[in-house]
Amino acid sequence: MKNLAYILLFLTQLLAAQSFDKGNALYRKGDFTGAAQEYEGILKQNKESAEVYFNLGNAYYKLNKIAPAIYNFEKALLLNPGNKDAEVNLAFAQKMVIDDIKATPKVGFGKLVNNLTGNYHYDTWAWVAVSFSTFFLLLFLGYYLAGTTLLKRIFFVGMFVALLGIVLSIVAAVYVKAQDSRQNPAIVYAEVVSVKGEPNAKSQDAFILHEGTKVNVTETVDNWKKIVLADDSVGWVEARAIKELK
Repeated sequence: MKNLAYILLFLTQLLAAQSFDKGNALYRKGDFTGAAQEYEGILKQNKESAEVYFNLGNAYYKLNKIAPAIYNFEKALLLNPGNKDAEVNLAFAQKMVIDDIKATPKVGFGKLVNNLTGNYHYDTWAWVAVSFSTFFLLLFLGYYLAGTTLLKRIFFVGMFVALLGIVLSIVAAVYVKAQDSRQNPAIVYAEVVSVKGEPNAKSQDAFILHEGTKVNVTETVDNWKKIVLADDSVGWVEARAIKELK
C-alpha cells in the first residue's frame, strides 16, 4: 500500500509539473485564458505554490480580471513573503481598483512599534533571532579562548549586545505573528457590492465597494461576512461577494 501511495504521489507531482510547464508555454504564446486554466488545474489538485499563484495572477492581469489577479498575487505573498516580483505586480494590479481607501494612521506607541516591526514578516524576524544566536555562540567561543582581560571584556560586551538582539527579534516575531493572526483578509470578487449596515439584504446600504478591494473579515453570520476596511469602515456583505485569502 505504501508503494502504491508513493507512486500516486509521484504521478500527481509529475502531472502538476507538466501542467505548470504547459501553462507557461501558453502564457508565452499569449493564450492567457489557457494558461490560467492550467494553473487553476494545478491548484484543484491541492498542489499550491507561490510560483503557481504568481503566474496565475499574471495571467489574470493580462486578461484584465482585477480581483483574481490581486487575489493570486496576495496568495503568492502569503506563501513567499517578501517576493519582490509579486509585490511589484500586485502594486500594478491595485492601481486598477476603483476604490481608493486610505488606511487610518496609527498614533502613539502603537505607531512606533508598528514602524519598527511591521516592515518585516515574522519569519524574517525569526531568522534575525537565529543570526544573533549564531553571533552569540561565536562571541562566547571568542570569550572562552581570549588570552587577555581586554579581549574578554570586548567579547563579553558583544555577547550582551547579541543576547539583547535575540530577545528583541523574538519579541518582534511574536508581535508580528500576533498581528497577522488577527487578520483574515479577503478580496472583493463581485464587480460592485453594496455593503450593508446589518447582515440582512433589506438593511440600509452603508457604502459601495468594487472588485479588487481588500477587506478584513471579522465575523460570520449565516451567509454574511462582517468586513472592516483599511480606513476602519465597517459593514456586512454576502459571503459570495468576497474570497478569503486564508
